[in-house]
Amino acid sequence: MATSSDDNRIVYAENESYDQPVLHARKSFSVEAVSSELEDILCNMELSRSQRIQRATWAELKTLFRLAAPAIVVYLLNFFVSISTLIFCGHLGNLELAGASLGNNGIQGLVFGVMLGMGSAVETLCGQAYGANKYEMLGVYVQRSTILLTLAGLVLMFVYIFCKPILIGLHESPAISSAAALFVYGLIPQIFAYACNFPIQKFLQAQSVILPSTCISAAALVLHLILCWVVIFKLGGGLLGAGLVTSFSWWVIVVAQFVYILVSEKFRHTWKGFSIQAFSGLWDFFKLSLASGVMLCLEFWYYQILVLIAGLLKNAEVSLDALSICMTINGWCFMVSVGFQAAASVRVSNELGAGHPRATSFSVIVVNLSSLLLSVILAVIVLSLRHVISYAFTSGIVVADAVSELSPFLAASIVLGGVQPVLSGKFHDFILLQRHRDIIHSFNQSILKAWTSSAVLVLRSAPLTICFLSSLVVSRAKSPS
Repeated sequence: MATSSDDNRIVYAENESYDQPVLHARKSFSVEAVSSELEDILCNMELSRSQRIQRATWAELKTLFRLAAPAIVVYLLNFFVSISTLIFCGHLGNLELAGASLGNNGIQGLVFGVMLGMGSAVETLCGQAYGANKYEMLGVYVQRSTILLTLAGLVLMFVYIFCKPILIGLHESPAISSAAALFVYGLIPQIFAYACNFPIQKFLQAQSVILPSTCISAAALVLHLILCWVVIFKLGGGLLGAGLVTSFSWWVIVVAQFVYILVSEKFRHTWKGFSIQAFSGLWDFFKLSLASGVMLCLEFWYYQILVLIAGLLKNAEVSLDALSICMTINGWCFMVSVGFQAAASVRVSNELGAGHPRATSFSVIVVNLSSLLLSVILAVIVLSLRHVISYAFTSGIVVADAVSELSPFLAASIVLGGVQPVLSGKFHDFILLQRHRDIIHSFNQSILKAWTSSAVLVLRSAPLTICFLSSLVVSRAKSPS
């Protein structure tokens, strides 16, 4: 007979002590409860194993892609806001493009990794609370995360303010460093937009509400393109204007999403207004956010370091051009994986909170295989277009040849990146689920496992980095000085 685990839901302890077991079993009922369809299929012993797998796979794929597709579009649209800004800056001149690229990849990318990483901590908490029918806690978690990210933003703001001496200290060109600083000064308001946007985004994703964010991001992108054209070319705003427009566009996204939360009836149970409870337990919440931040920061900083190293190679201009093209392509593909990671986090945390162990395990397997398969397809496309793909960005033959030589390593990076974001967030939860069906573990254990996972992933990526840079050195040695 099919059995349901609705009577064994997982809910948070009322005292919310982060030093105690995170989850406790308790009976709970709600008309908005997470569906037990997948768990029922996997528990139905009247079906053969192959029938259970077939039905469960189809059920999970429908739910997964309903979440992943809009999430991928949101990340791609937000990613294109920065890319489109660089395109506009490129029409100002080579120096302006170099400065905007260095500011965007070297400075803004560092802060983006910190804010998105720390903001991702609320993703799991909101997902589990929603699955456990503790709806009022979603709003509290969002407010806690926003407070912590705002405080972190105040510290990171000094990196923006002193970016010029920092870049010069890293032996970057003084002229390019000055241009980068001008662009970065305009991005200072964007830091605090990140502090609000990422928790709100995770709040919506935890409730499987993603389509509104997609529409808001699309509208914001259109507005951003218009404002960039007006401010940069018609008003002569230059690099500072480009940075300010980018910051404004991100704040448009934040305000629109928050207004939607306030006016929509969907969130009447999950958003109860601002609460003083958001200021309690900040230190323990910070430790979890730090663990989440370390994992994502290493992934983002890994590529930022490549940019700095490429600038030290022979014929640095060609090296940077080729690397920038590869990183842009890899970034687009990586957004697909991040979209799957967001969907996976929602699925796993919801099923954990609802007390569905089999559904949780199965969801992890399906999302990893789906992300890997899609990444392989993207890698094959890149390899098949290796000789022409760079002409979408430049007409330079030397750069095109360099990109062609780097394409195999780019394809390998795309494939590895297809599973790494998902695995980094879900691998340890999956192992713990199999070994401890009660799913009880402390945040301190999670922090240790997060750091261990990050170190292993970076070590696994090191050979790819060596091959990547070695190929650059060889290709530059063959090119004329």
